[in-house]
Amino acid sequence: MTDSNAAGVSTADPTGPPLCEFCDIEVSFGGLHAVAGVSIDLHAGEVVAVVGGNGAGKSTLMHTLSGAHPADAGEIRINGLRVVIHNPRDARAYGVEVIYQKLALADNMDAAANVFLGRELLTRTGSLDDEAMDSATQTVMQRLNPRFKNLKTPVQSLSGGQRQSVAIARAVHFNARILIMDEPTAALGPAETAQVRELITQLKAEGIGIFLISHDIHDVFDLADRICVMLQGKLVGAVNKNEVTKDEVLAMIIAGKQPGEATIDDIAALHGGATH
Repeated sequence: MTDSNAAGVSTADPTGPPLCEFCDIEVSFGGLHAVAGVSIDLHAGEVVAVVGGNGAGKSTLMHTLSGAHPADAGEIRINGLRVVIHNPRDARAYGVEVIYQKLALADNMDAAANVFLGRELLTRTGSLDDEAMDSATQTVMQRLNPRFKNLKTPVQSLSGGQRQSVAIARAVHFNARILIMDEPTAALGPAETAQVRELITQLKAEGIGIFLISHDIHDVFDLADRICVMLQGKLVGAVNKNEVTKDEVLAMIIAGKQPGEATIDDIAALHGGATH
């Protein structure tokens, strides 16, 4: 797949094995099928948006990859090989990192302290190796966001876009190949949103695959290469962003209708009840 969009040109290679595959994933809570037989793949250098209304199952599906909740059935493959992910430590070992909507940053600490939070570097004498952590953070930031200069500023004083840079730098420094990004531009202004798009462009250029969870249809069309729509735990369909309209995706999200199935009256009804 090679399509141009606001997040840059996709570097995904559809001829090789997917970077990540969900294969017939099932997750149940009691008698509720939160995820029912869902299969989705992700190639290196690609952004795949996973969208749907509240309760659609998109976050539960991603939890099986991040190690927050194991699948009851089905399998996950990384680079074509079946893997077993019991917890977040397992996920990180396979190069999976999560960028949460709330970012999970320590507000009173600077960028380097956040990048190495919980994985600090130590000197031979056992003290914190601040110099090594600062240097490594500066190196990864230079790759991701060369304009970032606030390495010693507590992250609570940074803009939303800069905070995203810190969270992404933490993942990339520890060799993430698959990122799960949860509402990455929520509550950001236009300039900060543009900054996040630039970060995603850089990640794609480095061959990192991104699962994007978002409620914002405009965000999805700006950032994603493909869109996977879930409804009531099932996959409605997966579409190339450049081959569908926003109305068609809304019809998939709200009514479970495939592209081309929604009538003019259906679309009018969607706009009467849609909030995005």
